[in-house]
Amino acid sequence: MPLDGIVISNIKSELLKLKGARIDKIHQPETDEIVLIIRGYGESYRLLLTATSQNPRIHFTEISKENPKTPPLFCMVLRKHLSNGKITAIHQPDFERIVEIFIEAPDEMGDIYEKRLIIEIMGKHSNIILVGKNNTIIDSIKHISYDKSSVRQVLPGRDYFYPPSQQKLNPLLLSEDEFLKKMEEAGPMKLQEAIYKSYNGISPVMASHLCINAQLDPSLFIAQIEKEGIYRLYNAFSKAMENVLQEKYAPQLIYEASGEEVKDFYSFPISVYENNPKKEFGSISSLIENFYIDKDKLYRTKQKTQDLRKLVQNHIDRLVKKKEIQIKTLKEVENREAYRIKGELLTSNIHSVEKGMTSFTAVNFYDENMAELAIELDPNMTPSENAQKYFKKYNKAKRTFAALQEQMVQTDEELYYLDSVMSYLSGKLEERDIKEIRAELSEEGYIKKHKEKGKKSESMKLKPMHFVSRDGFDIYVGKNNKQNDELTLKIASNNDIWLHTKNIPGSHVIIKSMGREITDKAIEDGAMLAAYFSKGQSSSMVPVDYTYKKNVKKPAGAKPGMVIYETNKTAYITPDINIIKELNKDGISL
Repeated sequence: MPLDGIVISNIKSELLKLKGARIDKIHQPETDEIVLIIRGYGESYRLLLTATSQNPRIHFTEISKENPKTPPLFCMVLRKHLSNGKITAIHQPDFERIVEIFIEAPDEMGDIYEKRLIIEIMGKHSNIILVGKNNTIIDSIKHISYDKSSVRQVLPGRDYFYPPSQQKLNPLLLSEDEFLKKMEEAGPMKLQEAIYKSYNGISPVMASHLCINAQLDPSLFIAQIEKEGIYRLYNAFSKAMENVLQEKYAPQLIYEASGEEVKDFYSFPISVYENNPKKEFGSISSLIENFYIDKDKLYRTKQKTQDLRKLVQNHIDRLVKKKEIQIKTLKEVENREAYRIKGELLTSNIHSVEKGMTSFTAVNFYDENMAELAIELDPNMTPSENAQKYFKKYNKAKRTFAALQEQMVQTDEELYYLDSVMSYLSGKLEERDIKEIRAELSEEGYIKKHKEKGKKSESMKLKPMHFVSRDGFDIYVGKNNKQNDELTLKIASNNDIWLHTKNIPGSHVIIKSMGREITDKAIEDGAMLAAYFSKGQSSSMVPVDYTYKKNVKKPAGAKPGMVIYETNKTAYITPDINIIKELNKDGISL
């Protein structure tokens, strides 16, 4: 469920503790995200405002992100105008998906006046806007020009006004007469639609909840409802708004029926999800952070790896086309022996062939049945030249076949390598993970290398992921191809167990022996990790090869992560997230 007016109201009530506190630090870790460090009453708060098109929101956060070395322009503007500013009020105008933070801060002359930091939580139209004197926009994290919107421009120096409300009403000012009038005006709409299209901040799911509480089917048309039913709906609506006014919130995380996957969240129990498993939270901020942490990480990863994924996919597409041509050419030369046989037959019958003949039929003594074979001839060539023509065709086809065999192996290896890179780029990556993959692609020649100015950056080597088997063995998992090489070739000892999915791109996995005999249970857990951190993550009975590390070799010139191995065994395993979580002692983001 998106953050509707009720959830925003819940957040606003939680943010009211900031009244009187001061803004200590301002960061902009992402292009569309601001973090305010706020201190007051002996406490320190980290407030996140993010205007992403996918997951816009505002809430307290415990997550600390790496900030860019040079602060973006909007961050500098906020620091100039809001540093050490005192928060005086927090509003939610007309129950919209908008939060306004009023801040008293000095201007260039040292005079203190009130400014507003506004976050509009409206999908792809979300924005963070700083408004100063006379309701003038100082700056915004997204500039909206006339080209993007002819209705409302958000640019420095323009007047600020709220997004068009579409003549919706504030549900906190709900009255019986007005509600009845609105339902009557809604005409042929369905009940659920009439509610969320008539009142600000009411989501479709919340509208369905109100209908169910009034013992009405949300999909019914208003004309089908008796007046008594409309009154029941008003009473259910009125009661819900009374709970909001009294701040009777009970934030809940809602799970799928299985109880494993998170489905939704809301600020209090909601009838639509009455039978779903739930988890209650004491804070709406901690709930929202819990709900969005993985979604946001995947979204950010997709944003930051978009150019890499496009680059890798383009190379994959080219290689696929190249292989198609190779296969086609291979078919063309598969009958190369026929050229040699025709040349041999012409040579052995050279005295029977005359110049000017267009064909010659000879007994094919290479055929066990001694069948006759018709051989086409060029009448302008001598018998010897015709024979040499077939030998040349044979030799060319033979060379082509040999070259194709080698080229197709190289093509397959490169496709496998790029497939593995794409697999890593599709996972949950930190900023440093992305940098490491980018550096790997640069070293392999897929990205043009750029000379770094000044001091060389510190080594970007990252530690592999660490897990512990259910019977106490340390297990390490590579996060990319270069790390796979580091793990297998430098960290692992000869008596450690090495695991990898069979013919499926994925991570190298090492079970450390530490002088002990590695158990079957540890191998099973290692195979589970190898299957989970591979392209076969969502499959069942994934084949995982395992052997002692001493049996694993890296061929000269092989690409990162590419190895050969022998005397292996194969386990078939279905990835189980619950077991993976049990092995995850370090709290790695899965």
